[in-house]
Amino acid sequence: MARFIDDLAGAIYDVFKFLFTSVCYLLAGMLIVGIPLYLIVLVFKLIA
Repeated sequence: MARFIDDLAGAIYDVFKFLFTSVCYLLAGMLIVGIPLYLIVLVFKLIA
């Protein structure tokens, strides 16, 4: 029984770790791509 609970806890940990890293990569990508694009749009708004 303890082995089953240990495996279940490990599986839950792996799922949450995967979700956390996925969200972190998504946010980092949005920051890396979004901020420069927003600044480029601001520059073009000032020019036009």
